[in-house]
Amino acid sequence: MRALKIAATGMSAQQMRVETISNNLANMNTTAYNPRRAEFADLHYQQISRAGTVNASDGTVLPTGVQVGLGVRPAAISVYLSQGALTQTGNDLDVAIDGKGYLEVTLASGDAAYTRDGSLKRSAEGLIVTSDGLAVSPDITIPEDANSISINGEGEVYAYFDDAAEGQLLGQLTLSGFANPKGLEARGSNLFTETEASGAPVVSTPGEDGLGSLRQGYIEASSVDAVREVTELIEAQRGYEMNAKVISAVDQMMGATTQVR
Repeated sequence: MRALKIAATGMSAQQMRVETISNNLANMNTTAYNPRRAEFADLHYQQISRAGTVNASDGTVLPTGVQVGLGVRPAAISVYLSQGALTQTGNDLDVAIDGKGYLEVTLASGDAAYTRDGSLKRSAEGLIVTSDGLAVSPDITIPEDANSISINGEGEVYAYFDDAAEGQLLGQLTLSGFANPKGLEARGSNLFTETEASGAPVVSTPGEDGLGSLRQGYIEASSVDAVREVTELIEAQRGYEMNAKVISAVDQMMGATTQVR
């Protein structure tokens, strides 16, 4: 009976939905995390009788056909790009991106990756790095005797010293934008890499070319809505239970068939 396989695809779809929701809830406090949503599409249809065909008995055209659906399949797990709330920290090297764009970092392999996690740190050599120690591009080194650091909205990094009233310009942070940021590949650790779907990065100064500006002393919070996630979790649970009931009903129908005497 087709219903067994159809209900099984429904249970698998709801299971994937629950897994996606659980990942969103697990990242409620992850810096600059955007929630994901599981999207589905119906499977192939078995065409028992096509609409528009001629009825052989009297020559009339059938207004509707007989199409039996074969279930559901995952279509995509799409990221919902939305600005998280900006939380003030007061740390000199915390920068939040107010708007679109990503900071570029250099992986251990030398390849480029992109992140919105602005919880930046200072390495032993004075280099500005991420929490995982990855260098932010372009490389900016903070002198050992610098008392404080200032980062303006355009990404210019200034160091201040005891013997000078004005700050020394160390470099300028840039932002990267993509034609389709949903096409970026998530790598974990708040990192993304370029794909054919995302397009090539467009590197520019913060505040230009449609990119956001930088805000020193802030970090971007996760944009996960806990209430919405819990509501969708309940819906997914009910959907899973209903598909399980279909399998139970089909099992009883098959049992009734075998008991016919």
